[in-house]
Amino acid sequence: MCLYYRWCNALPSKVVCNSSVKASTDFPFILCLLSLPLLSVNHGFAGKMKIVEEPNTFGLNNPFLAQGSRLQPRVISYPVSGPAHLHRLAGKCFSLTESTYKYEFCPFHNVTQHEQSFRWNAYSGILGIWQEWEIVNNTFTGMWMRDGDACGTKSRETKVIFVCSANSKLAQVSEPSTCIYSLTFETPLVCHPHSLLVYPTLSERLQKEWDEAEQARYDGYITEQGYNNLLRDIFEDAGFLKSQKVKIKLPEVAAASTDTHNSLQKCTEDFQKQRDEVERLRALLTQHNIPFDSKPNEGKSTVSATVQDQHLRGDIGLFDQQ
Repeated sequence: MCLYYRWCNALPSKVVCNSSVKASTDFPFILCLLSLPLLSVNHGFAGKMKIVEEPNTFGLNNPFLAQGSRLQPRVISYPVSGPAHLHRLAGKCFSLTESTYKYEFCPFHNVTQHEQSFRWNAYSGILGIWQEWEIVNNTFTGMWMRDGDACGTKSRETKVIFVCSANSKLAQVSEPSTCIYSLTFETPLVCHPHSLLVYPTLSERLQKEWDEAEQARYDGYITEQGYNNLLRDIFEDAGFLKSQKVKIKLPEVAAASTDTHNSLQKCTEDFQKQRDEVERLRALLTQHNIPFDSKPNEGKSTVSATVQDQHLRGDIGLFDQQ
C-alpha cells in the first residue's frame, strides 16, 4: 500500500491515493494508471480536457470545407420550363449510390457525382447543369444537363430520362460514352399518356404560330427543313430549347457615345474642355496675326456685306446704262 501511495504522490497530478484503503483494493492503482497520460502535459496547465469527435474533412465537397473549395458551376442554370406539373420538382434533389459513387439529381438545377472514399482527394464533380429539353415528335423525351466539369477537351453532360413509377426516385445511372451520362428518373408525374406533350404547354400565341407553320407545310409553302426551323424558333421562344441566335455586341466606341452628357458633371466637364480648346485656337490665331471676329452677332452682317460687294469669276453684275 505504501508503494502505491508514494508512486501516486510522485506523479505530477492532483490525484491523491487514500492510505486508509485496504491493500486488497486496486483503487489507488487505477487512479495512478489514469494519471499516467498527464505526464506529458505541461505542469502549469490546470484546465479541463474535453474529448470531441473530429468531423471527416476528406473530399472536395465536404460541407466543413471553405466555400471556395466546394463545387463551383461554370454557368448558371436556365429557368424552369416544360410541363407545369413537373415544376414542383424544382428545389428537390434525389440521390443514388452505385459502387463507390453517389449521384445526386436536382431537377432544373444540376447533376453531381461524389466518390464515397476517405481519400484526401476523393472526387466530387458536376456532371451537368440544367439547360434545355430534348423534344421529339411533339414530346419531351428528356432533360439535358450540359456544361459540367471539364473532361479533357470537352465538358461533362447528362441526359435525364423520365419513366413512370409509383414513387419519385433516381433509379439508374450509366455512362454510354466518355463524359456523357444517362440518368433514369422514375416518377408518377409522367404516367399520364399526355403528360409530356409539348403543344399543350405552349401559350396561345405560340400555339397559333405552330398551327400556321403546320398549315404552310401542308400547303407546300415551306419545306420540311423550314418547318423544323420554325418549330425550333417556337420552342426557343417558349424556353424549352437553348437559343442558338447569335447576340451581336455593340462596339465599345458606340456604347461609350451613348453615355455622352448623361449627367450634369459630365456635361460641365465637356463644356470646359471645349472652352479651353476655343481659347487655345484664339491664342494661336493671335500669335500668327490672323484676324478673327470675337463677336458672332456682328460677324453675320460683316460677312453678308462682304458677299454683296463681291463679284464672282469676273462677273461685274448688273449696272445701269446711263
